[in-house]
Amino acid sequence: MKEYNLSNGVVIPGIGFGTWQIPEGAEVRESVKQAIEYGYRHIDTAAIYGNEKGVGEGIVQSEVSRGELFVTTKVWNTDRGYDKTLRAFDVSLENWG
Repeated sequence: MKEYNLSNGVVIPGIGFGTWQIPEGAEVRESVKQAIEYGYRHIDTAAIYGNEKGVGEGIVQSEVSRGELFVTTKVWNTDRGYDKTLRAFDVSLENWG
């Protein structure tokens, strides 16, 4: 799988498991958990998807060290700007557990 070197020297997988349109609850939780079990180490989500809690539960239940995973997210248009983005990120972190 293609990987990319970030400017800080960290290597991120080029392909992530996308969670768009996976319903919140058991379906997204089990999907994320299985994706990690199958080797994905990059999970892509967004607050607007409405499934962040299940994404977080799937990550926790995967039993893979959090340090081995990349979780990418996006902020919505109303959350643009430094302070708003930081607040939106805090909400996402809380949702992921």
